[in-house]
Amino acid sequence: MVARIYRPARNAMQSGKGKSQDWVLVFEPEMARSIEPLMGYTSSGDMKQQIKLRFDTLEEAESYARREGIAYVVQPAQEPTIKKVSYPDNFRFDRKAPWTH
Repeated sequence: MVARIYRPARNAMQSGKGKSQDWVLVFEPEMARSIEPLMGYTSSGDMKQQIKLRFDTLEEAESYARREGIAYVVQPAQEPTIKKVSYPDNFRFDRKAPWTH
């Protein structure tokens, strides 16, 4: 039973940072998923895949895992590398390249 602690990336479709400030503890799958032959549903007997715990800080998540005896791996948080640009910057007089249609 190994858990992964990570900080989720922000949603690419939204400009806000909702649900990306918390640290999440999820369990790695212990069993492979199987396909039910009659209907074709994908299922698994591993119930821990349904658990997703949220914590305010990394230290809280690590202390919970240690207290419960859960082996864990921490995935470092990745900050976005996109430079924030505003729309009015397209029309600044000191642009390096002239703006044209």
